[in-house]
Amino acid sequence: MTIKKEAVIIGGGPAGLAAAIEAAKYGAKVLLIDENKRPGGQLFKQIHKFFGSRAHNAGVRGVDIGKQLLKQTEETGVEIWLDSSAVGIFSDKRVAILHEGTTVVVQAERILISTGAAENALRFKGWTLPGVMGAGAAQTMVNVNRVLPGKRILMVGSGNVGVIVAYQLMQAGANVVGIVEGMDHIGAYGVHAAKIRRAGVPFYLNHTIKEARGREQVEQAVIARMQSGRIVAGTEEIIDVDAVCVAVGLRPLTELAYMAGVNHDFIPELGGFMPLHDENMESSLPGIYVAGDTAGVEEANTAMDEGRLAGIAMAQSLGYLAEEDGEAAKEIVRERLTALRQGPFGERRLQAKERILAKGEKRTVLPQETGGSSDMSILTDGYPSIEEINKATGWPDEERFARGPVAVIECVQKIPCNPCEAACPAHAITVGSPITNTPVLDREKCIGCGLCVSACSGLAIFIVDKTYSETQGTVSFPFEYLPLPEKGDEVNALNRAGEFVCRGTVIRVMNPPGNDHTPVVTIAIPKEYTDTVRTMGRLNLEDTDRAFRKAEGDESIDEEMLVCRCEEITAGEIRKAVREYEGTSVTEIKRRVRAGMGLCQGRTCGKLVTRIIQEELGKRADEVEPATNRPPVRPITFGELAGEEGGRTDEQGV
Repeated sequence: MTIKKEAVIIGGGPAGLAAAIEAAKYGAKVLLIDENKRPGGQLFKQIHKFFGSRAHNAGVRGVDIGKQLLKQTEETGVEIWLDSSAVGIFSDKRVAILHEGTTVVVQAERILISTGAAENALRFKGWTLPGVMGAGAAQTMVNVNRVLPGKRILMVGSGNVGVIVAYQLMQAGANVVGIVEGMDHIGAYGVHAAKIRRAGVPFYLNHTIKEARGREQVEQAVIARMQSGRIVAGTEEIIDVDAVCVAVGLRPLTELAYMAGVNHDFIPELGGFMPLHDENMESSLPGIYVAGDTAGVEEANTAMDEGRLAGIAMAQSLGYLAEEDGEAAKEIVRERLTALRQGPFGERRLQAKERILAKGEKRTVLPQETGGSSDMSILTDGYPSIEEINKATGWPDEERFARGPVAVIECVQKIPCNPCEAACPAHAITVGSPITNTPVLDREKCIGCGLCVSACSGLAIFIVDKTYSETQGTVSFPFEYLPLPEKGDEVNALNRAGEFVCRGTVIRVMNPPGNDHTPVVTIAIPKEYTDTVRTMGRLNLEDTDRAFRKAEGDESIDEEMLVCRCEEITAGEIRKAVREYEGTSVTEIKRRVRAGMGLCQGRTCGKLVTRIIQEELGKRADEVEPATNRPPVRPITFGELAGEEGGRTDEQGV
């Protein structure tokens, strides 16, 4: 069966939803396809408050943004097919879609591919044990299915994904015993790292996981120090855990774009091999667009704006927008995208995007950059020093402290965020333009009202009052853990590193609806500790031990370690194929040993095979060609492939 549609959007995540709304708003007839039971993608896993500006819904939780987008799709009349998978794209913009048990061919005038990204796998001894999972899987279990994947969890990877998911696991009641990072600095925003450190979670930089141990599931994790990309023998340490979460980067899901014939290139800043596009998000094939993580891994706000840009461009190309109106609308979105790509975290993504705007233009791989100056303590300790705070945002002097409560802003990195500016009724906080400026506090205007504390997406603002009494001061801080304390409770007051400082007394817990589930707790402590105390210990947390023990190293080689789990292909078999056949691409190895021919079709093992080829032949990642993608890109039965007349009529598969 073949049907015709004006605009087909494949993938109902942030980019796809935003594109569908924008195109439909101008009159285009839009069909949105998503393989899940509810569109929204990662948004419904993201319970934290978003960064960005008011135009980007800064300060609004991802799950609420998802609800807003779903409502807008209804209002604009977007047609949505759920539980439906695009299994192939063919010439003349024909899309094969598995829908309601049969394969439907949709002839589209315009196509947007916004299928998102996949997590990178990490190979180590025991990585196939139950309890080892991607951080995204853990986030789905906790925030969507309300299931805690473990009570004692080790996180591998200190980027935003790893640190945010670690925090959300702690909110759900888990004890995160540590975050392991192979680089010499923390990859996440400093404000994310700081809230983890305040909870006492240590970072292990220049470390990696060497082994997960257990009989039927994960029982222990072994980590070790790294030097020049290799494990240093004799540095192994072990800790008891029941889950290991892996967050070592994402890569664009580009099978459909690759299959369609879109030009690709290797862009390390954006996740690896990705489809090239122009300033309208149109690919090298006229009428086929890409957006979101498919067009380079960034953040959800960026994905939504790329989707909006593609949606406007599609509507304009279909004749629903005059050229002048379309260009004006697109320019507004482009300016917002540029604002999100400022500062040390965004600049290298902006530069990468600028280099690939010309369709098909090749580029030179540049070295990776860090998210800030390498001498910042927040990159190594996980929290800023008072000197860094004073330099970035301004530390109130003792004369100002003597006049009453005042805000202390501990946001020292240039990240795209400004909700604190709008939240301050006294206009004491200035971010200005661009929104990656660090917020600056006018200490004379600040009245210490505390509205900025709950408004801050990074939970990086505190209210300090050194005038509470002759001997005591107070510190007010965000506290998003349950159970909440009650007025009069005696609690452990902790410093920025999560270390015990003194006992404190809860004098107030503010949690009105306007705080949007960010309670603000105020505790009284001895006055001399007001500069160092920044939170309190979590209540009723069982088993807080995070101490690693010296471990005996296992130096056995990993020849028998599974790499392709679907086909049960080991690292040794892949190495042998590389050596004997001089296989220089993932496709060549796939033909020799079937790695990547299983149900996942190489989405898990493809990067692992690439890594082995690199190790054996001394090649860079961009020199190893990825696997060739052919339809169907998802498992499909013969009955479903046959179409409506030949489809299944009972529960039996083929």
